[in-house]
Amino acid sequence: MGATPPRSPLAPERFPDLPAVGGVTLATTAAGVRYMGRDDVLLVRLDPGSTVAGVFTRSATRAAPVLDCEAKIGADSTEGAAFLVNAGNANAFTGRHGVEAVEALSRAAGVATGLPPARVFTSSTGVIGEPLPHDRISAKLQDLAAALAPGGWQAAARAIMTTDTFPKGAGATVEIGGTPVHIAGIAKGSGMIAPDMATMLVYLFTDAALSRAALKAMVSELADRTFNCITVDGDTSTSDTLLMGATGASGVSAEGNEAFRTALERVMLDLAQQVVRDGEGATKFVEVAVTGAASDADARTHALSIANSPLVKTAIAGEDPNWGRIVMAVGKSGAAADRDRLTIRFGEVPVAENGWVSPGYREEDAAAHMKGQEIRIGVDLGLGSGAAIVWTCDLTHGYIDINADYRS
Repeated sequence: MGATPPRSPLAPERFPDLPAVGGVTLATTAAGVRYMGRDDVLLVRLDPGSTVAGVFTRSATRAAPVLDCEAKIGADSTEGAAFLVNAGNANAFTGRHGVEAVEALSRAAGVATGLPPARVFTSSTGVIGEPLPHDRISAKLQDLAAALAPGGWQAAARAIMTTDTFPKGAGATVEIGGTPVHIAGIAKGSGMIAPDMATMLVYLFTDAALSRAALKAMVSELADRTFNCITVDGDTSTSDTLLMGATGASGVSAEGNEAFRTALERVMLDLAQQVVRDGEGATKFVEVAVTGAASDADARTHALSIANSPLVKTAIAGEDPNWGRIVMAVGKSGAAADRDRLTIRFGEVPVAENGWVSPGYREEDAAAHMKGQEIRIGVDLGLGSGAAIVWTCDLTHGYIDINADYRS
């Protein structure tokens, strides 16, 4: 691999303090899958009684681990579960070898953790099209299982990184009936990020009790409002996976509890936005807010058209308030728009309205907003009540450098 890119200027100051989640133990190790001198495998074990739910990429070229997780995720079980994740190799587009690798790792991890292979959920991230050296991972599983312990979130988040420049974590504690309930999550993602599920690898955990059906419904709904509202480069990965485990160790049910739902959404949005802040080569965090659309779906279409436009993203990188590129992106989206009703703002600065430049517009005001690290683009279509928000980043030469050097 090439040199590690410098830490994103948009990164949080430090990894957050995450709560320990009852019924969850973790361990990491260096298996040398691709990277040398760093941990690249994560094992998580969930205690018996845990429920698991997930959402996955819709790519037609889904990786073998994704297909395996999809096949297993619908089973009701009280046996517990394990998540096994490796970085450096995506085990995607690897044919029969990919399937055999997943089966071998599920068996080996099952033996190490005392679980049936059907309760082992594997994920792989990294280079596509190269056979996964699964024997290197299998050789470490007994030691990993012996090292399982509560906490260790930062080490876990680091072990699953590829081109990420910082580990990503978020957590929350909520009181339900006077009892504290904990949520913790980690994620990886930097490039090949486009909303079409969860757009990266994400692992969420809670000690609340939730039925599999309730957990599935909540995860699916909140993924649409968080991870499916970010984009870095418009490219959907073969390996996108979000898994959540609810152990019930707190003894408290979170079904139907709005405080829990709100806290989980906050954790998921925090992780999703951290991925944008770590977009390959990113120097600007960008919010695209669309209102006044004919429907929420149209608003989302317009927002994504703006957020994924290379012309818009490079203008942001160059700190150029080129509102004509916003007009272009709205016009090409395919959703309903009326040129003469369009209003555009950069931050609080109105730049265009009623199909023309705003009266009193001064480019230096918009340019001042574009010099910040946090950019807000507001667009009102003037057609209805539809609204959507999407988060993205700018497109710099750093993106080219990272991806041109990805396999070397």
